[in-house]
Amino acid sequence: MKKFHSWLAAVIVAMAGAGCAEPEQQSADAAASAQSTVETVYSGFAAGDIEAVTSVMAPDIAWREAQGNPYADKNPYIGPEAVVTGLFARLGGEWDSFTATPVEYVSQGDRVVVFGNYSGTYIASGKSLNTPFVHSWTVKDGKIIRFDQFTDTAGQRDAMTVDAE
Repeated sequence: MKKFHSWLAAVIVAMAGAGCAEPEQQSADAAASAQSTVETVYSGFAAGDIEAVTSVMAPDIAWREAQGNPYADKNPYIGPEAVVTGLFARLGGEWDSFTATPVEYVSQGDRVVVFGNYSGTYIASGKSLNTPFVHSWTVKDGKIIRFDQFTDTAGQRDAMTVDAE
């Protein structure tokens, strides 16, 4: 009987260990899925495909530009339409060749943090922008529910300042 209890205890420990690995795998799968969703945004930006970008946004996405960013005036942008009309349209109309280029992705669960670089030329000033950013994305059920931007807003404001003649 003692051998049976030892064997049963070993089986229970093995089963418990197997159960622990499963959530770890689920977390890795969730992180990969979340990263794939975020990658859709950057590839959509690069292709100029706003439909692709908005296709992965939740209807109630909360999009926040960095404090001090000239485009933070409408924070938070709620919903894809607010992001497109309040932010993307302004960027497209005011900048020449504005890009947000991802360099590194860090994913854990439903959170994806992206390190990258902004570049472009502000049309009104003719000044170029080349500055790093950090984007924090939260993904739920394959849709982005939150975006937070961190960047050098002083550098952005400088590029957007038209010098007096």
